[in-house]
Amino acid sequence: MKKSLQIIWIALFAVCSVNAQQEKGIMGYSNWLNNWTEFKPNKVDYGEANQILAGKISVNTKLLKRNIYVLQGNVYVTNNAILTIEPGTLIIGDYESKGTLVITKGASIIADGLETDPIVFTSNKGVKKAGDWGGIVILGDAPINKFGNISSFNYDLDPSLTTYGGDNPAANSGILRYVRIEFAGKKVRGAGSFNALTLAGVGNKTILENVMASFSGGDSFDMIGGDLNVTKFVSYKSINNDFKFTQGTQCKIYNSLAVRSSYLTSNKEGSRCMEVVSYDKKEETDFTKKQTLVTAANITMLNDSDNISADIQSGLVKEAIYVGSNAALELKRSVISGFNPAVILDSKIEINDANLKKIKFEEMYFNLCKGNIFTEFNANNEDLENWYGNSIFFNVYSQSNNNETFIDISNPKRPDYRLNIGKITASNK
Repeated sequence: MKKSLQIIWIALFAVCSVNAQQEKGIMGYSNWLNNWTEFKPNKVDYGEANQILAGKISVNTKLLKRNIYVLQGNVYVTNNAILTIEPGTLIIGDYESKGTLVITKGASIIADGLETDPIVFTSNKGVKKAGDWGGIVILGDAPINKFGNISSFNYDLDPSLTTYGGDNPAANSGILRYVRIEFAGKKVRGAGSFNALTLAGVGNKTILENVMASFSGGDSFDMIGGDLNVTKFVSYKSINNDFKFTQGTQCKIYNSLAVRSSYLTSNKEGSRCMEVVSYDKKEETDFTKKQTLVTAANITMLNDSDNISADIQSGLVKEAIYVGSNAALELKRSVISGFNPAVILDSKIEINDANLKKIKFEEMYFNLCKGNIFTEFNANNEDLENWYGNSIFFNVYSQSNNNETFIDISNPKRPDYRLNIGKITASNK
């Protein structure tokens, strides 16, 4: 780290106050996590269901706040129908039948909650755990990079109802706004786990804002192809990835948060805050089409631990970000705190100017990481440190604990993960 960079960083913080608009990480003049999020969902008594959702929904249907719905088995919205959900509505995923909601291609969901009255999907177990029920799957006709431009999301679902992909980047699958998804991610024998929210071939006319996925047994958010605009997404202690991008996703993601735990999430192999890959199977991929491109800004990724250094030494902490070959990531004004290391690039990525121009880290704040940017299976990252340490990128490093780094992450009800710019000082490590 250049000494001039350290001086610039300290000077920047010197003219700011704790209540100012944050320049790095999640931002806002006030804490936008207030009111609609829930960081202890296992402590909430949601009540008993009085309505059943099952089978196919093939006509326009509205779910009402006055009812509590139980999602039994695989529920499909088909026939271009619109499922509308009132603000404040509660939908409970059935544990026994592993309830899953699938919005098929051509259908849509209007789940437009309010900050003071979010829509909640959760588990019906008394003692709730990750993977209690399936999750939400939204399928659209935006492009993917597989041959034929179409695929099917199977797992234990009906393959005739789970096709996705097409030629319409502006496809509209509806609205998810002020929505919580808790304890989803059921395991499927021989096929891994469902995700809290799967967006496959979803287009850019779909509104995706203020969505929180907590304690998912799979990924919190899995973006498969499509053209997406995402803002204020929160992943809290997912077992697998917080954000996964594959099959040629073109995604702009802004002002979002991923919180991991050394003992619950970060120690699982291949489990990261952000996984950016262009394909699941190379032989099925059409390389004449767009490959995965994620453009991200003001993302906060942290490992929530009282002793990061000890957890890293014990092998409980892995990397925060993984970038695969043929994929591109542009990450700006973001925070990565408490990982080992911050970023890993696939071993197939040749370290040259052309490839590094597709993998950008600018105005970053790397904190409490054992190493910053490495190539997979290579302990020597001098070339990458020299590249990303160039003063033109304005990347800085620190060794501050989480309580000093963030405004108030220990608040159990209303944590504040914005940078505590009044206390942070940069270091040369």
